[in-house]
Amino acid sequence: MKKIFWVFCSITTMSLLLSCSKTVNDRTADTGPLLPADADADAGTWKTILLNAPDEIALNAPAPNTTPDYRAEINEIKGWQANLSAADKKIVAYWSAGAVLRWNEIMRELVAKHNLPPYQNEDGTYPVPSAVNPLAYPQFPFANPPYAARAYAYISGAQYDALVAAWHYKQLYGRKAPYTVDSSLQVFGQKTLLPSYPSTEGVIIGAAVEMFKLMFPGDQDYIQQKAEEHKRAAIISGANVRSDVDAGIALGKAVAQKFVSRARVDGTGSAGGNATIWSGLETSTVDKGEMPWYSLELPKRPPMLPLFGKVKPFLFDSATVVALRPGPPPSAYSDVMKKDAEEVLNIVKNASREQLAIVHLWADGAGTVTPPGHWNTIAAEDFIKKNYSEVRWARNMALLNMTMMDAAIVCWETKYYYFNPRPTQMNPAIKTLTGIPNFPAYISGHATFSSAAAVILGHMLPEREQAYEKMAKEASMSRLYGGIHYRTDCEAGYETGAKIGLKAVARAVTDGAE
Repeated sequence: MKKIFWVFCSITTMSLLLSCSKTVNDRTADTGPLLPADADADAGTWKTILLNAPDEIALNAPAPNTTPDYRAEINEIKGWQANLSAADKKIVAYWSAGAVLRWNEIMRELVAKHNLPPYQNEDGTYPVPSAVNPLAYPQFPFANPPYAARAYAYISGAQYDALVAAWHYKQLYGRKAPYTVDSSLQVFGQKTLLPSYPSTEGVIIGAAVEMFKLMFPGDQDYIQQKAEEHKRAAIISGANVRSDVDAGIALGKAVAQKFVSRARVDGTGSAGGNATIWSGLETSTVDKGEMPWYSLELPKRPPMLPLFGKVKPFLFDSATVVALRPGPPPSAYSDVMKKDAEEVLNIVKNASREQLAIVHLWADGAGTVTPPGHWNTIAAEDFIKKNYSEVRWARNMALLNMTMMDAAIVCWETKYYYFNPRPTQMNPAIKTLTGIPNFPAYISGHATFSSAAAVILGHMLPEREQAYEKMAKEASMSRLYGGIHYRTDCEAGYETGAKIGLKAVARAVTDGAE
């Protein structure tokens, strides 16, 4: 029987993780309606990511709320509210918890669904997912950690820019919320003094639909179903008339197109490389007098995204990616590396219950939301407690996810620059506790993602800074405990991630939101 080494977890652990991946929303399902402590009325002046200015995309003024058409829209809300079904009430309650939160949960759900490596063909080659035919096997995308980090970043970024534009137009046009025009309307969820045009809900829907169309093209029926539910909930809630929502959706879609255009040329399409590039990496490493990494799967699987390090980052330029690359690991032929491998073997053979628990907690392998998704979950749970406005939710999620996308870029550039072998390749006696990822060892992706995330989250929630740092260090060490990385991989990844996190902090202190 052919061996498959890709799976990152033991059977028991995998069952647990897959169980969690099917219930991505459960941990925040019971949260009440979003009631912002601060409406962030000035958010229309905050620094955007891709928009040149908040008014770059024109939005026509709304009709006065004294027109017959507006009165008809008010009556539509009354009609919905007079005949609410149990399903309607459930939908309204679900979306009232926060639109950025709910779409982030949907994103994590789809990442977990698609985070499955393709099985090999009969001839020992591996099929490649195609965005042109996303439902054919293997389904597009394979939402591995770099792909997932990029998807989280683009979707969060588009929502943020769209909301900044929306806040600008809210203040410009000043259209009152329908429940302030007609006091007989019920209000489900939050009341706000912010103008209702364009609808906050609509803007988030529009941006999400366009970005999901790009990132998860085979899931459009599901996304459209969620979008229609969200739109209906926005109108039923009494906070938006239909024209508010439609204007928001149009604005959100238009803003998202800037992100779609960038994504199409950011280099991800060619990140997988080809056979010539794969063999060239091995040859060049040998020419340097080093031992190259090679796939331990049978049949040998091509390396995961060897050119992802050339993808265009958000927080800095490509020259900075190279500048952030840490110095080399110990030579594979050195006594230092031999001792590092011996340490891994000793840890794996004598892992404590606590170390095993840490390995499993942070495994984030196949069928899960990936390490970037793990940090999105952590952030979401903490942001809920802060009662942020939707625009601040989006800003914070965008900062977090741009940081982790850029961490993926720097990490993958480093991995394939040094092409360093895994501990199991150095010493076959090492049996990992959670599988063997199909890419080079140095530096640790978990360490890089986690340190970068901890730094920017610690800036946004300083009271949680030490807790995030502790989690990041634990996530980093989990890869040593699992036999997947040497200590050097983890330490260098952690240091590199922290530098990337500081790039995000530098943006945060100048974006106008603080």
